[in-house]
Amino acid sequence: MQADAPRACRFGRRWYLNNESWHPSVPPFGEMKCILCWCVSGETHCQRQECPPSACASPATRDNPCCAKCHGECSAHTWAP
Repeated sequence: MQADAPRACRFGRRWYLNNESWHPSVPPFGEMKCILCWCVSGETHCQRQECPPSACASPATRDNPCCAKCHGECSAHTWAP
């Protein structure tokens, strides 16, 4: 008996191969870069990028457009007095 090959997934109007991943495109918003989808044996799984909780009153996005950072937050530089 021959085993069945892994099935592809259909998302919208496109087909994706088993183990293929993509950022979904949702009209009218376009490509959702903060969400990653992947195909597993004919089933589509999607997950939003996880971000650390923001502890500031007015977060802003910078380096990573999917996660908010606080205004005035410095990068990982070491500042000498």
